[in-house]
Amino acid sequence: MSKSYDESSVRVLKGLEPVKERPGMYTRTTDPTHICQEVIDNAADEALGGFARKIAVTLHLDGSLSVEDDGRGIPVGLHPDEGVPVVELVFTRLHAGGKFNKKDGGAYAFSGGLHGVGVSVTNALSTRLEVEVKRESAVWQLAFSGGEVIEPLRKLGDCPPRTSGTRVRVWPDARYFESPRYSIAELERLLRAKAVLLPGVAVTLTLEKADGQHEVRSWRYPDGLKSYLVELYGDDEPVAPAFAGENYIGAEHEQFSPGEGAAWALAWFEHNGGGESYVNLIPTASGGTHEAGLRTGVFEAVKSFVDHHNLLPRGVKLQAEDVWGRVRFVLSARVLDPQFQGQTKEKLNNRDALKLVASLVRDPLEIWLNAHVDHARKIAELAIRQAQSRLKSVKKVEKKKGSGVAVLPGKLTDCESEDIQRNELFLVEGDSAGGSAKLARDKEYQAILPLRGKVLNSWETDRDQLFSNAEIHDIAVAIGVDPHGADDSPDLSGLRYGKIAILSDADVDGSHIQVLLLTLFYRHFPALIRAGHIYVAKPPLYRVDVPGQGKTRPPRKFYALDDAELDSMLERLRSEHVREGSWSIGRFKGLGEMNPEQLKDTTMHPDTRRLSRVVLPPVGTADATFTMLMGKGEAASRRAWMEEKGNLVEADV
Repeated sequence: MSKSYDESSVRVLKGLEPVKERPGMYTRTTDPTHICQEVIDNAADEALGGFARKIAVTLHLDGSLSVEDDGRGIPVGLHPDEGVPVVELVFTRLHAGGKFNKKDGGAYAFSGGLHGVGVSVTNALSTRLEVEVKRESAVWQLAFSGGEVIEPLRKLGDCPPRTSGTRVRVWPDARYFESPRYSIAELERLLRAKAVLLPGVAVTLTLEKADGQHEVRSWRYPDGLKSYLVELYGDDEPVAPAFAGENYIGAEHEQFSPGEGAAWALAWFEHNGGGESYVNLIPTASGGTHEAGLRTGVFEAVKSFVDHHNLLPRGVKLQAEDVWGRVRFVLSARVLDPQFQGQTKEKLNNRDALKLVASLVRDPLEIWLNAHVDHARKIAELAIRQAQSRLKSVKKVEKKKGSGVAVLPGKLTDCESEDIQRNELFLVEGDSAGGSAKLARDKEYQAILPLRGKVLNSWETDRDQLFSNAEIHDIAVAIGVDPHGADDSPDLSGLRYGKIAILSDADVDGSHIQVLLLTLFYRHFPALIRAGHIYVAKPPLYRVDVPGQGKTRPPRKFYALDDAELDSMLERLRSEHVREGSWSIGRFKGLGEMNPEQLKDTTMHPDTRRLSRVVLPPVGTADATFTMLMGKGEAASRRAWMEEKGNLVEADV
């Protein structure tokens, strides 16, 4: 640890060096499929805009992969500010592309994300990459190696005036991937989905063979999403015919931009639900807010039908999962400014997308249900049976519990549901925040327990003395589990909530309360952590309000978890050419400053909140860390540790 730390120790990564240093931050490194997907997505964006009618992918014998489209072709002229050919800029510069400029439609009104690092990542992680552009009656070519230009842009020849398009050939660098082989199944699934989502576009995959032959696979779906859904569920027979539709925002809307919306196909089955979702043609394997919007819209439409026809038996209450649990679906959302979780874009985070999709799906489905009453009754009966089955399982659990009833804390605002797995308890810092949380919660399954001041440091407190502290007593009684040790096998049958979430301010004091509660659970309720019942809610620290820009972009609001996320958000606004200073930034001093709607939207609603499960670290490491951090006689070791690792305190805790 004697290495010096001076001015020369700071290293600045330039160009595409960050990608090569940490490729896992920008793409999946199991195999090269994802970096090639970035090129396919660019071709699909041309087709989505109506400029391309074909996407042809070829797997060559030498391990390279090429993607060709007949779109507009990447511009080859010099960039007005950078002074280099635009096609070179796109492949060699992070955060450079035609998708940031959304003003008045831009080159891409809708595209698969705005990270701006797509094909430049592909270039950085390839031994060779060739680009051929047909544009304005000329054919142009340039080549790269490891992200560097090795063959500058040159004109190869002429082409017919109306011919245009781009062909990119990639030789992935095997050093960056666990396996150098492409996933053919994933490529097929991706291309098949593009064909489904782009009616009229010819999508092909060609596999070169050693004998000089070629195997060509092509996809076409005349009925779009509906025919794709039928292919997905195969021989299974749905309860009722599939419902398919699409709905998009018109010219004038207070909240959403023209063209935003969704297309969908869904059907109910006796067993097993699930499906696929896409945002601007990008597959979202982990779902996101657009899927949550579809679920909400479907639930509201079915519940409205059930209520209108008085089909619900006495004592039965429908929940969203009763309706949604047996649905198989395909969803294609179109969002102007998609915000994905991570560069691999597997989950959509836009909170407004939930409201967008839900509002556009509900009315068409409700009309369809009332126009096909026989089919709708079968769907309703399936949902009601699921609700009755859920209630029976809850009652079975209740019978196992003891007959003794503890007196619940007076300040606990309990929930109505008896479904332990679904119920949630929020341990909220302060009475004012507790008041907002009570108004923001879903009273059916979310309970609130406000905590006054900081909880006792219980690391060295004897178990028999815990209940002398009123806050700890109330927590134990509310959750229904007695304190226990790490080697004990406690009875968890009295547990009243499947999720117990610590909800504190996003500042230093809030972090302190969070650590004190984690100490309590780790020391005296470790079985709850082992069973996955303890969570930490993450409220935002900042709110950014962005004014509207013309008719194509309504006012927007974003929430940032911390300073780093705020800086990233502002950088993105600048790259979109939003006027500097036109936005306003608000900092939440605490949860009590949030109105109930903001608290619900950012921290409590299951579809839009950030809730992290607490997991146990390797045996032995946590004990030593907690002793050093929370032990009464450890002040000297705490100080030495913070001096040495002060910048890592938050991560270690």
